[in-house]
Amino acid sequence: MRVQSLLAACAASVLLLPLAAHAGKFPPGGEQAYMAQCQPAATAQGLSAADAKQHCECGATALKAKLSDKEIKDLDSKDGVDAPLMQKAQMVVQEACMKDKQ
Repeated sequence: MRVQSLLAACAASVLLLPLAAHAGKFPPGGEQAYMAQCQPAATAQGLSAADAKQHCECGATALKAKLSDKEIKDLDSKDGVDAPLMQKAQMVVQEACMKDKQ
């Protein structure tokens, strides 16, 4: 019985691998631009400079882990950001970086 449970868990893990493989990257200079925008916004929300830096680094890591290259690039679109994509990005950062702050 335990072998079946183990096999089921392994099969589920294998099926989830393609989902984890879509991790994105910021375009050149994009991560620095994100940090330059994020840190002042975070300090304006009441975080100390050190906490703001930590929160923004966490956010950048979460975005790279959960969004595709295209989604990350689209977040810095010069012609406006798609509202559902912005909401998705905000949820990704909130879930990854604010769980221990609540």
